[in-house]
Amino acid sequence: MHSKQVWRLIPMLEATGNVQMGIDRWLLEQYHSGKYPPTLRFYTWSPPAISLGYHQRQYPEYWQNLTWQGEKLDLVRRPTGGRAVLHQGDLTYAVITSGLMGSRLQVYEKICEFLIQGWRSLGVELHYGMAGRGYIHNPNCFGTATGADLVLPDGTKFIGSAQLRRREAILQHGSIRLQPDAELFAQVFGKESFTTVQLPQNLDMEKIIAALIAAASNCFGIQLEVQPLSQSEWETILALSARQLS
Repeated sequence: MHSKQVWRLIPMLEATGNVQMGIDRWLLEQYHSGKYPPTLRFYTWSPPAISLGYHQRQYPEYWQNLTWQGEKLDLVRRPTGGRAVLHQGDLTYAVITSGLMGSRLQVYEKICEFLIQGWRSLGVELHYGMAGRGYIHNPNCFGTATGADLVLPDGTKFIGSAQLRRREAILQHGSIRLQPDAELFAQVFGKESFTTVQLPQNLDMEKIIAALIAAASNCFGIQLEVQPLSQSEWETILALSARQLS
């Protein structure tokens, strides 16, 4: 019996969007340079943020002055493509790996398999969305589901993912909408874009993450080892994040 590949699992982290994007970017670079194993992590954004796709140049000016529960919303640029995502009441996952064969969409689907399996184990069936013609004209990433997005049985977009590659190395991260605030969502994207997410009552963040971790071990055929970011890793990442801001 050959031993399973070991991936690093970074425990759940709450931090600013700028720091979270800095961590994802840095993990991809480290993995690409051969210093790190493949990695899985889950995180939330505090304060809530709007993340812009790497190439997204146009967005409403008023986004810079939005507040929620007395806190100013962050406006952050992702290292990945796609359009704006509101990170409030959501859970973000990130996978850094390589060796997946196929087209970009096939690789997306191989990585998304653990999300489908994990949510299935929680009693939620997901399927791929259909790209509508409205996609390009809609600034809101969750307003239209494309073929790379996962939707609930009623068609509501539930998980939107984006990808960045460094040769063979892939970073894929995505936002899972758990309890988005309807008013904030309407403020950002307009009222008609909000659809309520219907999930089973008894789910909390720990249960969800545990199910997704189990599904990842199964789907990727790996062993996950919990390894928080070390003090020196934090120092490096925070220094890089500060440079990104300046």
